[in-house]
Amino acid sequence: MKENQTEKVKRKPLSAAFLFIIGTPLLFLMFMLSISVGAADINLQTVWASLFSYDSSNNQHVIIQELRLPRSTADVVVGAAFAVAGAVLQGMTRNPLAETGIFGINAGSIFMVAVCFAFFPGMSYSNLILFSFAGAAMSLSMIFGIGAMTKGGLSPVRLVLAGAAISALFTALSEGIAIYYDLSQDLAFWYAGGVAGVRWEQLLPALPWLAAGLGMAVLLSRSITLLSLGEDIAAGLGARVRWIKLGCVIAVLILGGLAVSIVGPVAFVGLVIPHIVRYFVGADYQLIIPGSIIVGGIFMTMADIGARMINPPYETPIGALFALIGVPFFLYIARKERRESL
Repeated sequence: MKENQTEKVKRKPLSAAFLFIIGTPLLFLMFMLSISVGAADINLQTVWASLFSYDSSNNQHVIIQELRLPRSTADVVVGAAFAVAGAVLQGMTRNPLAETGIFGINAGSIFMVAVCFAFFPGMSYSNLILFSFAGAAMSLSMIFGIGAMTKGGLSPVRLVLAGAAISALFTALSEGIAIYYDLSQDLAFWYAGGVAGVRWEQLLPALPWLAAGLGMAVLLSRSITLLSLGEDIAAGLGARVRWIKLGCVIAVLILGGLAVSIVGPVAFVGLVIPHIVRYFVGADYQLIIPGSIIVGGIFMTMADIGARMINPPYETPIGALFALIGVPFFLYIARKERRESL
């Protein structure tokens, strides 16, 4: 019965196949190009040699391995994490406006990063990730707490307003801590959003968490498709709605907290990417989530390349680039949702 219901979900197999066949090599190409582009351009042949025939006496190989490779890896990691977290939220809440930044999850994570800088200086990146998860959990708990206390629950618009209020609260608290403890310069990197300072010491502890979060999302993808049809329908088909939603929340906390701990509160990635993927593959989250991994990595890598090319040798914050795309897209989706609800 459950299998028959999921088969009725709208799919686009041909365009989905096109997305995966073209997207996978394009992601690899963008990854290699991201390594080669910078203050000193390095040709792709040298990049390839540094990856498979590393020579510690070659300065370009050292630059690639120590600086550019972790940065480009972070592009793919963070893009996939934000995109999948947004896709899971949209499917779980049936809200096309759902995204970690709009829900205040990013702001909660950065608040806990500020707390760590103020009260636990010198904390390891592994522990910083855990605190970032805790901040994301606080924000999401407050969102669902408001929903539980609101008669009839939270509509998509009310959910966004609640997220905006919680985001403003945690942002104000973070800025207050930064001013009082003179941390403005230390937090500037996370506020702006960027991967320029990412090193292996910061990235490697996050990779197992990333694998766990993405793995959970993929395993839950069929159940998320059922939730996107409505909780009553999912329950009627035998789905354990509460356990599925708990798994979704854990996956979102892992992915959102992970991404913010690496690059800061970059918004709109999780809003835009799932909608783009859904346009190509249809409404089946068994295709949307893997597609979001690929397309999220591509878009974040392209944004990082653009950030380095707009005003060289200076870099434009990635968060600003995504805001230029994300804000108009958010307004378009919000207006479309309002029209459909009338």
